[in-house]
Amino acid sequence: MKIRTIAALTLITALLSPTIAAEEKYVIDTEGAHAFIQFRIKHLGYSWLYGRFNDFAGTFTYDEADPSTSRVEVVIKTASIDSNHAERDKHLRGKDFLDVEKYPQATFKSNSYKETGFNKAKLTGELTLHGVTKPVTIDVDRIGNGPDPWGGYRRGFEGRTRIKLADFGIVKNLGPASRELELTLSVEGIRQ
Repeated sequence: MKIRTIAALTLITALLSPTIAAEEKYVIDTEGAHAFIQFRIKHLGYSWLYGRFNDFAGTFTYDEADPSTSRVEVVIKTASIDSNHAERDKHLRGKDFLDVEKYPQATFKSNSYKETGFNKAKLTGELTLHGVTKPVTIDVDRIGNGPDPWGGYRRGFEGRTRIKLADFGIVKNLGPASRELELTLSVEGIRQ
């Protein structure tokens, strides 16, 4: 009887343990340059202008048993904008666009993660940019996960969204083709 009780308790503990401790916490690997926030916007409707933010940090959680509980938080230093052109970057940092002196950070904080298919999901949350907070939805691809060569464990995602600049108080008129910005977020996290 005693052996059966111990066996039953062991089985119950084993079954409950993954549920209790299933949520994994990750730090986005910006130090190793394994994460990127990139953008593109049409230039006068004739071509695409590409750029990125070089300085950002963030965390996320993921629970394979219940992905809907996943959360993401990211902080971007807006002055780190880099379009590979110093004079343009100076203009983008100024009052016509990001006004980085007044708004040195942009943030994203998720409030919902919903799987929509195999390795596909919708991540919704609040984006604060240029002092304005608006809801955004990010289309997510789950890239992969597993051990790394240094004894850690990593998980990666890529997300894409579009935002209207005027929605965030950026009203500089560059023509009708340049009203929306496409964002791509490539994130590799290191499990803590």
